Amino acid sequence: MKKLLTALALFLLTCVALAADLDQMKKDGLVGERADGYLGMVEASVPADVVSLVADVNGKRKAEYQRIAASNNLSLAQVQALAGKKAIEKTLAGNWVLLNGGWERK
Repeated sequence: MKKLLTALALFLLTCVALAADLDQMKKDGLVGERADGYLGMVEASVPADVVSLVADVNGKRKAEYQRIAASNNLSLAQVQALAGKKAIEKTLAGNWVLLNGGWERK
């Protein structure tokens, strides 16, 4: 489990290049963290560049989750759930998280 948490933490740190744009989008209330380990759009209508960034980040997250699952003999769903929990825990106050089927400010 410690190895899995370390791998997830390292993965999240490797996304630093996108972090500035993503952080701003989170602050602006355009995107938020979901419990399944992926980003989601808080509003139904967002600019195309936001949709593109979310798709790119989610694709990279999924590839890494699959790698972590395979190397730790876990299911993808297990890794996604753990990643989602960690991402929501790390979400800054005032940003959005998807909990119980609805977006909420943390």
